[in-house]
Amino acid sequence: MSITSIVILVILVIVVFMTIGIYNKLVTLKNRFENAFSQIEVQLKRRYDLIPNLVETAKAYITHERETLEAVIQARNQAMQGLQEAAAAPGSPAAMMDLSQAEGLLTGALGRLNVVVEAYPDLKANQNMMQLSEELTSTENKVAFSRQAFNDAVMNYNTYKQTFPPVMVAGIFGHGEDASLLEYEDSEAIQDAPKVSF
Repeated sequence: MSITSIVILVILVIVVFMTIGIYNKLVTLKNRFENAFSQIEVQLKRRYDLIPNLVETAKAYITHERETLEAVIQARNQAMQGLQEAAAAPGSPAAMMDLSQAEGLLTGALGRLNVVVEAYPDLKANQNMMQLSEELTSTENKVAFSRQAFNDAVMNYNTYKQTFPPVMVAGIFGHGEDASLLEYEDSEAIQDAPKVSF
């Protein structure tokens, strides 16, 4: 064997090991952001489960605000649909945008419900309503925390696959499209959890 053959063989071995390392890191980073999204999913499902209880409690006191209560339930159902689509493809730009828009509608509906509840002191003082409000606020904080972890994981994945040499092989292994962050349409929703204190 000549020295040229040995050098070529060593270079090929290095390239193969580098490619394997890049592939494994891409898979690891993708799995991290998908796992981070599953944490968002858990918290959003909890939020969606609390909302019907909140509406039922409010129904007993709010007789003339049926439209507001129905809007909350409708927004909740749209958000649940958006979550199911996003869970099927975490990081997909279309799925993240749909979920973001649905969450914006739900946040708006809950805000309108909050305004209505302010006009009913007996409802605000209801023990069940106070407990649900506290649980919902806690869940909102967990959603914000989970969303930040997801966005950080997506950023790490996108940054790694856009660097050299991973950018040369990412598309070959099915990692061509950047993952999308979960950002809320309303800039205030990004900074603050919805106000749900009743």
